[in-house]
Amino acid sequence: MPALCATQITSWGIVYYAFPVLNPQITASTGWPAGATTAAFSAALLVSALAGIRVGRIIDHRGPRTVMTAGSVLGVLSILIVAAAPNLLIFVAGWLLAGLAMASTFYQPAFAALTRWWAPDHVRALTVVTLAGGLASTLFAPLTAALADHLSWRATYAVLALVLAVVTVPAHALALDAPWPKAPPAPAHAADGVDQVAHSRQFWLLAAALTLSAFTVYAVVVALVPLLLERGFTTTMAAWALGLGGAGQTLGRTLYATLARRTGVRARTVALIALGGLTTAALALVPGPYALLVVLSVAAGMVRGNLTLLQATAITDRWGTTHYGRLSGLLAAPATAASALAPFVGAALAVPLGGYPRLFGLLALISAFAALVALTARAPRSAAVEAATATNLRAGPP
Repeated sequence: MPALCATQITSWGIVYYAFPVLNPQITASTGWPAGATTAAFSAALLVSALAGIRVGRIIDHRGPRTVMTAGSVLGVLSILIVAAAPNLLIFVAGWLLAGLAMASTFYQPAFAALTRWWAPDHVRALTVVTLAGGLASTLFAPLTAALADHLSWRATYAVLALVLAVVTVPAHALALDAPWPKAPPAPAHAADGVDQVAHSRQFWLLAAALTLSAFTVYAVVVALVPLLLERGFTTTMAAWALGLGGAGQTLGRTLYATLARRTGVRARTVALIALGGLTTAALALVPGPYALLVVLSVAAGMVRGNLTLLQATAITDRWGTTHYGRLSGLLAAPATAASALAPFVGAALAVPLGGYPRLFGLLALISAFAALVALTARAPRSAAVEAATATNLRAGPP
């Protein structure tokens, strides 16, 4: 687990969070349109969503070591290609390759590994790794900015690629060598196999709810700064509100295990999605003061942190761990695509809607609809029995 904590921080920090810090310098230096460079980054997320399905299937059968090590190597190569790109076409190609690296090294493969290795205590393991992952922006955004103050964006990416190689390649190659446990027998409601689960009404209603929720969550993250600017606050104040929301995200993840013990699968899903909508509505309606908006940003971050773990445990809570990698990849693919498109769609809608408060109001309505969809997605009846059994196993004899 310590190795995965280190690699998640480093992979997210360099492959994901360095880009928004460096993009202004990239566009100023090259003359490439900001929309084009941002689209290249979003294309990487779309590639990650599609490739994640295949990656999950490979991990189910062979374990995470080869996939995540190869993904680390691809990540290093992709960042080097981006750094050396002589034109926009090569720049885009580098980000498309980075999408494959994301699919092989980010949360989904790590979740698949932890769910098989740590079951039935996987919630604790997932929580620890996502807490570590939450530090990626805290560590690497300022590090990237500090490097960019003294180096060109190309040299900055080259230094970061070296860090990525030193930390992630050996960690994945050497630390993920534990025997890969055999998949446990499929529970009764999944006895007909992974294909039947993947085509079931329950699965696709859950996927729809999580996709709509992901769209609103990522749109809110990107739109929070312009919302506060529109209300007359400074860029620094808006950035602090966003940053403290990230701290709330880390805090929220520490509470998920308690929430999971005290709520049912469907109730937990509906409640968290609805709370996401409620905090979004509050941000739409409350003009100030600044301190109250910061509190709302932190609350929204806490919900986001819980939603990450909700998605990570959604498969095991309902269908067990037998085909976790493949089913989790299928479940995450549309949500990842939605998160990639959310910044563009949100910015495009803000103008015709008449401003960011109205955009947030629309996003709150989408979250409410997502909660209703989740309410109709009944969890398999035996999931509660399996959860109770796992709890009893951990607790030992009475």
